[in-house]
Amino acid sequence: MSTQVHANLTEEQVKQISEGLDEPEWLLETRLDALDALEGLEMPDVIRTPGRNWTNLYDLDFAGFVDPLNAAEEKDQVGPEEVEVMSIAEALDEREELVREGFGSVVDPEENYLTALSTALFSTGTVVYVPEGVDAEDVTVRTRMNSQSLFNYTLVVTEKSSSVTILERQTTGDEVDGERYYSGLVEIDAGENSNVQYGSLQNVDEETYTYTLKRGHADSHATINWIEGNVGSRLTKSSVETHLQGEGSESQIVGAFFGHNDQHFDVAARVWHEAEHTTADLVTRGVLDDDARSVYEGVQDVGSDAWDTSSYQRENTLMLSDESEADASPKLIINNHDTEASHSATVGQVDQQDLFYMTSRGVSPRMARNMLVEGFFVPVLEEIAVEEFRDDLSDLVAERLRE
Repeated sequence: MSTQVHANLTEEQVKQISEGLDEPEWLLETRLDALDALEGLEMPDVIRTPGRNWTNLYDLDFAGFVDPLNAAEEKDQVGPEEVEVMSIAEALDEREELVREGFGSVVDPEENYLTALSTALFSTGTVVYVPEGVDAEDVTVRTRMNSQSLFNYTLVVTEKSSSVTILERQTTGDEVDGERYYSGLVEIDAGENSNVQYGSLQNVDEETYTYTLKRGHADSHATINWIEGNVGSRLTKSSVETHLQGEGSESQIVGAFFGHNDQHFDVAARVWHEAEHTTADLVTRGVLDDDARSVYEGVQDVGSDAWDTSSYQRENTLMLSDESEADASPKLIINNHDTEASHSATVGQVDQQDLFYMTSRGVSPRMARNMLVEGFFVPVLEEIAVEEFRDDLSDLVAERLRE
């Protein structure tokens, strides 16, 4: 199926965005190439289960909610002194070579229609650079979207034997008429023996459609740990991915989502084992209420050169209503016999025996259900090493249960 390019997207718009950021010529050319490529690109792959395509991105109404020249936001970008946390404009001014080497090195700008659209139109972003040997915590990026559409870009580069913890939050602020669109691309280049913990908590309003692609390359003995929380949005299309390219590299992907009303979640966690002695652990838990829907895909791909691989995956979805729908598609692809791996996925409703046990001891049915839901998320929360992120996610779950 071909993609309909929004007729109002023009080279002049792209040039205005680029001029506003005082960009070098190479980045403007990258944007224009991405714009030119739109007509021939397909939407990103969606998750399919037997007999059903869960998400139809071709129905996205770009004519209604993409407004590239009127992007507005409030953004906080803070971090400790030893690490460089820069807006994209600052990074292009002070670290152009770093941006030039990193931009598009992990996520192909023309990988699909939505990555190309984001490349052509992004107007905000953050670059985090961690020098060799530096240990940095508490890098925080808060983005409050105040416009019809917002295209965000994040680049993280860690040098040898460094470490960083990054938390990004996305929310919506000022009200706008009609639907919105938020797009975020994240690239992480983790150098040898470095450690990156990257957490993202999405809580935009339910008139907003979101597309995010987060991908990292891990060098030898590097670690990339992701935490992915999705609570807001009408339709969430999210993929978190790691390429374990260096010997002894590791990755953990911890995901959680909680949908209600008619929210739709299309979430994926994917790892490619491309070198020896690599390890991955994928853990996702989701809860659905009302008419909410979700589909999950987990991929562990073990390459032929990935000797002595360890790879594990668990996904569980809990449905609180008869009208909610969920499916999961865990995939284990093994091309090397020296592999220890497992994968599992479950979809089910609240255990009636647990509910009966609690209500028979004087707990109200609603309170009992809420306690079981909070307990359901505990295995995911226990995997989150960052206390601030764990508390924020717990608070959002509790808030959703009180509604």
